[in-house]
Amino acid sequence: MEYLDLYEEAGRTSYPGRGIVIGVSEDGRYAVSAYFIMGRSSNSRNRVFVSEGDGIRTQAFDPTKLEDPSLIIYAPVRVLGPYTIVTNGDQTDTVYEGMKAGQSFEESLRSRRFEPDAPNYTPRISGVMHVENGQFDYQLSILKSDNGDPSSDNRYTFAYTTPGKGQGRFIHTYMGDGDPLPSYEGEPAPVKIEGDIDSFTSKLWESLNADNKVSLFTRFIDIKTGEYVTRIVNKNV
Repeated sequence: MEYLDLYEEAGRTSYPGRGIVIGVSEDGRYAVSAYFIMGRSSNSRNRVFVSEGDGIRTQAFDPTKLEDPSLIIYAPVRVLGPYTIVTNGDQTDTVYEGMKAGQSFEESLRSRRFEPDAPNYTPRISGVMHVENGQFDYQLSILKSDNGDPSSDNRYTFAYTTPGKGQGRFIHTYMGDGDPLPSYEGEPAPVKIEGDIDSFTSKLWESLNADNKVSLFTRFIDIKTGEYVTRIVNKNV
């Protein structure tokens, strides 16, 4: 299998939408995650990431210009014990509460569908990282309409139990710009994870379309200790 250049993949289109990257650092020491958001409308672009507990939340950069908070204000990252949950919507809370009640990642998402933003029907993309006892595994999920048909759901879960050094997966909401926006297709892309957290963050941020990028979150979790470092980059500062 060929592992692709993450930065080339992220910059391949002007509008990949929202994206999740999960994998392992080159030295095998860290579980790596990234989440970015992009925007075409003034409402979508009027956002920043802010820290909230062990996770993050989206917030209006200028509250006076906030139009519709639905689908754009949510907690993309939450932590439940050894699990770090990363999603592109309020299903973060659904996964958190479901897993807290003893459900699996996949089971917790059964109550959710793609976003109700016709005619795009934006996919819900989600990931969960499990770091415990010196071991790391992760899962990714995509909930999408069946080729734009809102009466039909397609549900996919991908599990990675023995991820290798410098290897990760990248999933995003759209295949490119358009009207309606074309939903992501296929499995999460296999990508290379390179550099320390600062170079990883900088290169990923720089690879995203300058006009449409809004915010980026990255985290490196020490697989042995569970300790983590986080970076947040906001276009609005």
